[in-house]
Amino acid sequence: QVQVTESGGRLVQDGDSLRLACTTSGLDDYNYATGWFRQAPGKERAFVAAIRWSGANKYYSDSVRGRFTISKDHAKNTVYLQMNKLKPDDTAVYYCALDMTGRGTGQFTYWGQGTQVTVSS
Repeated sequence: QVQVTESGGRLVQDGDSLRLACTTSGLDDYNYATGWFRQAPGKERAFVAAIRWSGANKYYSDSVRGRFTISKDHAKNTVYLQMNKLKPDDTAVYYCALDMTGRGTGQFTYWGQGTQVTVSS
């Protein structure tokens, strides 16, 4: 059974930094890509960042490029989203998802339950 688990979300202040973690288990395939998405209240879910299995290819939305960094630790089977210079507009539930095509820009099949990030002004 595939499990995707996010952690690290909490209440922070405008300008603070925060690191989210996404841990995956139950997969035999080791060529998937991992992505981060977010959904703010009253808005649709939006792409944030993605990383291919090798870690060599990374993708970011325009709204977070230069502030957020996606990375992975193969030994821990964990993908991180380092978020710097957080703004109130970054407030959302952040979801981790797996793209089994491996591209990082394809269809994301497995999703976590999400972790709440709240940035106060």
